[in-house]
Amino acid sequence: MKKSPEFNPCQVSACLLAWYGHQGRDLPWRRTRDPYCIWLSEVMLQQTTVAAVIPYYQRFLARFADVRALAEAPLDEVISLWAGLGYYSRARNLHAAAQMVVARFAGDFPAELEDLKSLPGVGRSTAGAILSIAFNRKAPILDGNVRRVLCRLYALSGDPRSTVVEKELWRRAEELTPEDRPHDYAQAIMDLGATVCTPRSPSCGDCPLEGLCQARARGLENVLPERRSRKTPPTRVQVALLLERDGRILLQRRPYEGLLGGLWEFPCAPAEARNPSAAAERLLDELGLAGRLRSAGQIAHAYSHFRLDLHLFAGRVEGVGRVAEDDASCWVAAAELAELPLHGAHKKALGHLGAISQVFF
Repeated sequence: MKKSPEFNPCQVSACLLAWYGHQGRDLPWRRTRDPYCIWLSEVMLQQTTVAAVIPYYQRFLARFADVRALAEAPLDEVISLWAGLGYYSRARNLHAAAQMVVARFAGDFPAELEDLKSLPGVGRSTAGAILSIAFNRKAPILDGNVRRVLCRLYALSGDPRSTVVEKELWRRAEELTPEDRPHDYAQAIMDLGATVCTPRSPSCGDCPLEGLCQARARGLENVLPERRSRKTPPTRVQVALLLERDGRILLQRRPYEGLLGGLWEFPCAPAEARNPSAAAERLLDELGLAGRLRSAGQIAHAYSHFRLDLHLFAGRVEGVGRVAEDDASCWVAAAELAELPLHGAHKKALGHLGAISQVFF
């Protein structure tokens, strides 16, 4: 890491607060200090854009007006409303945290850092955002936007996620957070990273911290923060069966714990790229069903840590085989499929139903 610049931390907050007064974004969660709403928005915004979050945030509040309503709701309904937002462990953590707030804190969001961090899915930065924005308490935050701003402001080299750099970033975040108006400061520095100090081609000429920024002074604004080397994600090959029986399609629910927990999908299984049809026939046999399968297309879908090559096979079957209708399996009318929370790759498969309708009907 290079030597930090010499300036008074108060200069940063003063510049940011003045800028935020006329450049801050008007967002739905900015119109309240309710810690429930702030918490909900902060969890939704983790690794997700503001534009994607807004309609989900509004739908959640329309259905779950407060933490008790969320705690008392069935997990299936929470996951259903979350479908499409990604990183589904956040939905499960939301539900679990709401229940904890009701059980441990009588439905009142705690206003202490350690209490907030004890909630599922709430880390130090999310807890800091709740404390500063909802309770106007001095608490540093360090989300992706703030991390980038600080790396450039102090010209910090090295992997921004490394232990050494992370420790320095938290120290600087604490130092810069003002006692006065911490709620506005937290939103200001997040806005700066989201709209001006962007990952690529930052708008330095519009930045209120341009005169203080050491990366800008050294011509490093397009170099810092240093990008982590990324490995090419592996590709997983799977087959999925679109099986029709009496005008209904078989769906199965993924286990609640784990990747895409609680979402629905067509029966699927791992396969070898050179012979997916063999895996499809094997899966059909494992389900105890019989019928003629036909290739119904192929789907490519990217998840955060792997790519999926999904081969679709469709066919009509009779009987129920080993498939029992329960909480994890059901036969659904084709017209109702779009109403269930399918995960991304299998939602794409819906587009193939029309093209293969001759297989079914």
